Amino acid sequence: MDFELSEDQRAFADTARAFAEAELAPHAAKWDAESIFPREAIAKAGELGFCGLYAPESAGGLALPRLDATLVFEELAAVDPSTTAFITIHNMATWMLGTWATDEVRAEWGEPLISGQKLASYCLTEPGSGSDAASIKTRAELVGHEYVINGGKAFISGAGSTDVLVLMARTGDAGSGAGGISAFAVPANLPGIHYGKKEEKMGWNSQPTRQISFDNVRIPANHLLGNEGEGFRIAMKGLDGGRINIATCSVGAAQGALGHAQRYMQERKQFGKTLASFQALQFKLADMATELVAARQMVRLAASKLDAGHPDAATYCAMAKRFATDAGFNVINDALQLHGGYGYIREYPLERLLRDARVHQILEGTNEIMRVIVARKLLELDTAGTIR
Repeated sequence: MDFELSEDQRAFADTARAFAEAELAPHAAKWDAESIFPREAIAKAGELGFCGLYAPESAGGLALPRLDATLVFEELAAVDPSTTAFITIHNMATWMLGTWATDEVRAEWGEPLISGQKLASYCLTEPGSGSDAASIKTRAELVGHEYVINGGKAFISGAGSTDVLVLMARTGDAGSGAGGISAFAVPANLPGIHYGKKEEKMGWNSQPTRQISFDNVRIPANHLLGNEGEGFRIAMKGLDGGRINIATCSVGAAQGALGHAQRYMQERKQFGKTLASFQALQFKLADMATELVAARQMVRLAASKLDAGHPDAATYCAMAKRFATDAGFNVINDALQLHGGYGYIREYPLERLLRDARVHQILEGTNEIMRVIVARKLLELDTAGTIR
């Protein structure tokens, strides 16, 4: 195994780091404090290809491996996890549309989404179905040459400020479970679509989160993604990559926090010495770095499994998401602790990184559900089998 990055991969990471420092770092605190959705900055990310990193070339995307995408997302998240997380969600929705949309829909939406001029939201979660995603109740009925959509979604990132919704809705009967779910591309401004109030959140304040209701919303039948009944499979394929993305955002945020801690320990003095002179704090910093490297390597392993089409890729993605989001949050929390009272005030970015990273342990499947996925896979194996 070669753990070294190629020249192209290093170039992607360097470009992302430079973009983050120039376009995100000067504004991230203001976007957070004033709940500003930075569409202009996201469009600039699109100019570099960051809004369609792994979308297929047929839709205008770069079709990069997921491993390469993690390099970009990590560098962006080191500065602004909230905005980066939305960019990852947009990438996932754009990949779904680019992969499963009809030629007509792909031609209409592909280039604007890839460029970041138009933005996409991913609509799976409902008020009564979070971890149990197969129990969604939003319905899409085929009437002539149109689907008529009724129902509601909750906790939708970007809702009310995006242009197209990648929507999961039930086309089968109530007892059809996961097999009765289909996926659709829904223009976000259609009659019958109503957006709830912008949720006031602990973090992720640079992206709006709202409920969405659908009241007899009509879309052409060709806005179906894939075939009827394939929606849950599409959603789960998306979530495998989404879990890597969110895990990467935690790694990036933790790397940013670790960098701040390193600099602070060299500058801050107590008892006539810099904090870096105290062995207890040296050990803390060493543990933080070790946990961070372990999380990064697990995420990259999962990404490589997904790129290779490994049969256990979903399990690796679940393990990476669980470990990296927990470890990343702990590293940020320790970095805040090393800053003492300064870490708790907004003059320093630690408290923002901490607030933004906390939700990573919840979304794209809670970390408890990640444990369920891993345990089920292990218990499917015979006594000689394991995950390697």
